[in-house]
Amino acid sequence: MSLRFSLMGPVRAWRDEEEIDLGPRQQRAVLAALLLNNGIRLSNDQLIGMVWDEPTPSAVMALRTYMYKIRKALPELNLKSKDGGYTLHAELVDDCRGEPLEGLNSTYFDAQRVRLAQYRLKAREDWLERELDVLELQKHVGMFPLRERPRALLMQALFRDGRQAEALDHFHQARALLNEELGLEPGPELRKVHAQILKGDLHLTRRPEQLPPDLADFTGRAQEIAQALRALPGTVGITGMYGSGKTALATRIGHLVKHRFKDGQIFVRGKDVANDLLRAVGVENPSGDKAALWREKARGKRFLIIVDDLQDAASVRDLASPGSAMIITSVRRLNELPGVTWLKIAGLADQEAHEFLGKILDPARIAAEPEQAREVLERMSAMPNAIRVLGGKLAARPNWTITMLLAQMERETRLGNAIPSDCRAVLGPMIKAEQQLGDEELHLLRCFSRRETDVIDICAAAEMTGVEPGVIEYLLEALADVHLIEPLVLGRYRLPRFVRIYFGWRAPALTS
Repeated sequence: MSLRFSLMGPVRAWRDEEEIDLGPRQQRAVLAALLLNNGIRLSNDQLIGMVWDEPTPSAVMALRTYMYKIRKALPELNLKSKDGGYTLHAELVDDCRGEPLEGLNSTYFDAQRVRLAQYRLKAREDWLERELDVLELQKHVGMFPLRERPRALLMQALFRDGRQAEALDHFHQARALLNEELGLEPGPELRKVHAQILKGDLHLTRRPEQLPPDLADFTGRAQEIAQALRALPGTVGITGMYGSGKTALATRIGHLVKHRFKDGQIFVRGKDVANDLLRAVGVENPSGDKAALWREKARGKRFLIIVDDLQDAASVRDLASPGSAMIITSVRRLNELPGVTWLKIAGLADQEAHEFLGKILDPARIAAEPEQAREVLERMSAMPNAIRVLGGKLAARPNWTITMLLAQMERETRLGNAIPSDCRAVLGPMIKAEQQLGDEELHLLRCFSRRETDVIDICAAAEMTGVEPGVIEYLLEALADVHLIEPLVLGRYRLPRFVRIYFGWRAPALTS
């Protein structure tokens, strides 16, 4: 469930897609003051001074009443009084409704209205610079004829489209208008673009747009998303088992923040990350110190970079640059990388898993067999990849019940390798994980998967295998590093049900 706010027009709030009633004008003014100081503690006196130009003694009681009603309408904010003040953390969006802070009147809000209007104007021109859409630039120049930056962008866009004469004509129009209205000559940006067009050496920088599409049915991960948004720009790492949805989460975060990074988004997989980054900005066949060359290219720029399925820390160690952000996904948490905010994900929470299944399968079928649906989700440890495949399988078989699916799952675990292709799609992440294990790790995992227990104890493992506890602990830690088991306390680990089912199914191969 997500909560977002807008100050660009009336003060508004939404919980997912449903708009929230924020109450009367002064109550919305109190909320607006908190939102304008997102993350900053405001004392009662500061809030009163922002909302009322000439506060009366009753303002203190009015503030308390409004805060009570705001907490009641928006409990997710956890907005509690501490040391005589309040701090709010929230996501702000620009829904382009009209004049910022519409209907709110005070000296403070008047000043903030000007600031927000300038922010919106800059954001709009940043977008125009990214898109270089001639029609949109012409509209913007018509609305703000004395602003030189959009004029320069329009000249670049026209030149790119082969309309050199029109581009030059716009320079002369701007020069005449600036002389007539302000008594000024065009500034350095306009003059530079004009000179480059005359010489024919205007080279527009390639702006990469490589972010994969966001998933329309993405569900959950609200806490992890909030943590990532607080950490960016910086480096965020997402770690978890194969099939836990690391790439989907990185992509969702990327779409939420891409507007902050005007120079583009780059998505790479593979070992030679520096090479792929350089190619994304137009450097073909780079040689020499690629990391140093990338830092030179990225200097002063704002890129959003997603490195998916990173295998080793060395591939990204020297690639960070000020102003840009990097999101890494990796099965292993690469602790040797400095300055990374790590997010660990596993299966979805119970409510989120049911919500996700309901986006794939008719909710009425789930409601008809709630216990069976819960059993399917638990067997798959609520892993998004498995839920998507099994939910899709049932959706394609309208005459099947969830009970029938459970019966087939039981039968398939006894069939050995003779399992349907859709089951292989469910087990794909486990198959990939198995291929990364050494013989000793694999043997230990299979032994425990045959036991009817979710908890692994080092001493029990040593007794069962005949291997000394020190070696066993090393093997268990290696399995925990790739999230096939979960560390509880020192010497004890939990075996997820999905892992136990898969490796228990694979265990007969030991005696065949």
